[in-house]
Formats: sequence, C-alpha cells, structure tokens
Amino acid sequence: MTQMTEAKKGNVTPEMQAVAEFERVDVGKILNGLASGRIVIPKNINRDTKACGIGQGLTTKINANIGSSSKIEDIDLEIKKAKLAVDFGADAIMDLSTGPKLLEFRERIMDSVDVAIGTVPIYEAGVVTLNKGNEIIDMDEDDIFNSIIHQAKDGVDFMTLHCGINQDLVYKLQEAKRMMGIVSRGGTFLASWILHNEKENPLYSNYDYLLEIALEYDITLSLGDGLRPGCQSDATDTSQIQELVTLGTLVKRAQEAGVQTMVEGPGHVPLNQIRANMEIQKTLCHGAPFYVLGPIVTDLAPGYDHITSAIGGAIAASSGADFLCYVTPAEHLSLPSLEDVKEGVIASKIAAQAADVALGLDTAWEKEVEMAQARKNFDWEKQFDLAFDSVKPRHYRNKCELDDDEMCAMCGEYCAVKIAKGDF
Repeated sequence: MTQMTEAKKGNVTPEMQAVAEFERVDVGKILNGLASGRIVIPKNINRDTKACGIGQGLTTKINANIGSSSKIEDIDLEIKKAKLAVDFGADAIMDLSTGPKLLEFRERIMDSVDVAIGTVPIYEAGVVTLNKGNEIIDMDEDDIFNSIIHQAKDGVDFMTLHCGINQDLVYKLQEAKRMMGIVSRGGTFLASWILHNEKENPLYSNYDYLLEIALEYDITLSLGDGLRPGCQSDATDTSQIQELVTLGTLVKRAQEAGVQTMVEGPGHVPLNQIRANMEIQKTLCHGAPFYVLGPIVTDLAPGYDHITSAIGGAIAASSGADFLCYVTPAEHLSLPSLEDVKEGVIASKIAAQAADVALGLDTAWEKEVEMAQARKNFDWEKQFDLAFDSVKPRHYRNKCELDDDEMCAMCGEYCAVKIAKGDF
C-alpha cells in the first residue's frame, strides 16, 4: 500500500486528512492530487512522523540538507543543525552523510526530528565500496540496491536516485563540451561507473525492481538531476533537457505502478530561464512535484548563495516548483555552521512565502494581513511573533532604546503611520 495506490482507490488515509487540514483545503483535492501524481506525501510505512504534502496547489515546502563528510564528522553538531532547521520552518531534512558513522547518524537524525527524512543511497553504497578497499567505479550493483533496501527498512521517507543518467546520455555528455561537466556527486558516481564498466546504469536498467522496493515501503522517489547545470553557462543545455526527457518516462512508469515520485531540478539558472525550466519540467514529467536547488541566479556571490538561491527560488516556486532545497552561505565552500543553517532556512522561507503570496494562497495572504495590522498598530511583539526570525528584529528594535512605542529610530517623530493614525 502507498498513499498513491490508496488515492487511486478513492480511500482517504489519515495522512491525506492531516495534509488537508494543514493546507486548509478539501481532502478531495489531496486525494485527487495523489492519484494523478501531482502531489506526494513522503512517509515510509516504517516511520511514524508528521505528514507533509508537496505538490500542486499546496504551500511551497522547504528541505534542509545536513550531514557529515569523510573529513569532518560531528554527529552531535549535525543533530543540532537538523533540530534548528526544523525549528525555523524546514519541512524535511536530507541526510547527505558520507562519513564512517553515516549509519549511526541516520538513525539518530530520524529519532531527533518529526519531519520527512531523505537520503541519497548511492552515498552509502560508495562508502561500503571504499571500505572494501575498492574505488567508486568498482561499486557492486548489489551494494547499490542493498543500500536502498536497508534505508527503506530503516524508515527513510524519500530517496534521491539518479535513474536518468544512462549510457546514451553519458556518451553524449562527453561530446557536449560543458563548462562544468557534472557537478552532482551521485551523478558523477554513476557516470564514472558507466564509463569504467561499459555497462548501463543499474538504477536505469533495473528500474522495475526499484519500483517494487518503493511500492513495498511507500518510498517517494526523488528522481535526481545528475546532469543539472553547475554554472550559468551550462543552464538549460542539451544535456540537462535530455536527462529531463528520460526522467519524464520514468515518472510515468512510477505513477502507473502507484509509486509516489518527485523530480529534482536545477541548479544554476539565469533569471530569464527559470520560468521556462519549470514549465518544461511540468510538461515532460506529467505534473510530478518539482524539487529545486535554488536556483542560483549568479555565480559571483560565494558566501551569499542563500541570497542568490532565494531570488531564484521565489521565481521558481511562483512558476510551478513545489519544493525548495535550501542553500546556505557556505554553499560551494564548506560544511555549514549552525548560523549558516539558520540563514539558509530563513532565506528559503522568504522565497516560499513570496511565491505563495504571488500564487494567491489564502494561508500566505492571511499572514501578510496580520503583519500589516501589527505594523499599523505598533504591535511590536506581534510583528516579532509573525517574523521568520523573531530574534533579529527584536535586537534591532531594542538597541534603539526609544521611550515611545509608536515610532522607530529611522523616522522618529516624523513617522508617517503615527502622524496619520486614525485619519486614513
């Protein structure tokens, strides 16, 4: 049983009801969205967690990436990051750990937060391969699927799987003369494996087997964009679109099998290409929810990529994207700190809210009206409560040390709202 198979039968599950209540829509909208593949509720049958709907007509959701690396492994710190991200509004957490203790970390993170958990199973398969004394290109096909099954049994809710990178695309990419080549870690693992072994991507050739596993545990497939552009120059190129066409065929097969499916998207994309990217994905991938990283709209802002991605994310979500993967100020540079995680989540929350307002969602507009009323009434505490970050605005307000609550240090006694109070 999956949420999708139940929806196709017309059966409303507790998860569908919970999502409908949260979104304040009729549960029939959720049921129809699930049945058509336009909405997903990532929730493994082996894990009891808060249900979250992602897809058409729902509020824009946010994912936060955390995880250790082979060089830096501090499990307690990563747990703090996960909790902090959820506290500031992340709807899902992806564990991208590649360190020696990745199994322990995944278990602890799943016990620590009550949101959907995503992973990239090929990372675990890669660690298993290296621990055997082999290279990534010597990865055993069984290790890949054993990692998927292992994580499914553990309760992972959604998995990034680069099923769309096949031999044909890899050979074409060699001739494409891309500036940045492949920037996806999982995509590189598989592309290099294909070239070295002269064999088809196991996730592509054994896709039906993957669907059987996903169906058994109700894993939401997040079909990875292994050929996503890693710089503005590569955006919306032939390689990216060719993979998206392949992913569209895989989405259709998953939907027909009753497996919930999302599609991952770019990446680094100029502002003027974002809307077209969203429309192409929705068309080619049969309306499946679109999960985007950013998009990052300029490559000249290392240290500020939470801003470049928030700009792109707002346009993407208002143009059809459903799920934003946060980007922190540390993107492309290092593992993020606690403060980086906070900044990344808040930047994505801003993008999501801006998009939901543009889309006319009642829940988004109600918050905007509340904030306007609080500002009109000089209700500072209400403003702080409504803010994505209540600490920073309170800090700025308190450092002014004003005696009059009906003004700020910027305008003082010339405050337009105070002068016109009651007149308009």
